[in-house]
Amino acid sequence: MKGCRQLVCLQRNPYVNNAPLVCLPMPTELSSKHATADDIPVLVALVNSAYRGEASTQGWTTEAHLLDGQRTDAAALLDLLAAPKATILQCAAPTGQLLGSVYLHPEPDGVLYMGMLSVAPKQQGQGIGKYLLEAAEAYAHQNACSRIRITVISVRTELLAWYERHGYRRTGATEAFPTDTRFGIPRQPLELLVLEKQLAR
Repeated sequence: MKGCRQLVCLQRNPYVNNAPLVCLPMPTELSSKHATADDIPVLVALVNSAYRGEASTQGWTTEAHLLDGQRTDAAALLDLLAAPKATILQCAAPTGQLLGSVYLHPEPDGVLYMGMLSVAPKQQGQGIGKYLLEAAEAYAHQNACSRIRITVISVRTELLAWYERHGYRRTGATEAFPTDTRFGIPRQPLELLVLEKQLAR
C-alpha cells in the first residue's frame, strides 16, 4: 500500500500488564491491534487461507503443494496466546476486514520468536508483510529482545529469499517438522531451517 505514511499507535497487548503503546510508521489504509480470544475465528480463517487449500494458491505464500490439511485451528491459537507476553498482531482494512497477522513470543534468552506471518492471498504484495516485520521488531525492542528467530520450511526457497532480503540469516540449525497432523500432513519429508535477525540497539 502506497501513499502518505503516519505514526499509528498499536493497542496495548491485553495479555501484558502495563505494556506501553508501540508507535510505527504505517500505511494510512491499515489499522493494527493485538488479538484477543474473540478474534480467534477470523484468525484461523486467515492463516489457513494464506497457507493451505485452494484459496492459498491465489497468493505466493501457499504451502498447498507441500502439505494437506489445515495450518492451524482455534485450540492451537489459544494455546499460543496463553504463553507469557505472547501476542498475535493483526492488521485490518478501514472496513474492518482482517488482512494480515503475525505471532510474536518473547523467549527467556532475549530472543523474540516470530511465527505464522500471514497475509490474505489477494492482498499479498502490497506491503502488509513488510509492515508486520516492522511491527515485530518494535515488539522485540519493547520486550528487550535483541534478536528475532523464525523457522521456515527448507524447500520454501522463495520465502527464505524474502526473509533474507529483510535481514534474516540462516543459523545453520534445523528443526524437525511437527508430527501433529493439526498443523498439516506433509506430502514429502520436510524440515525447518532456523533464521535470526540481529536488531540494532
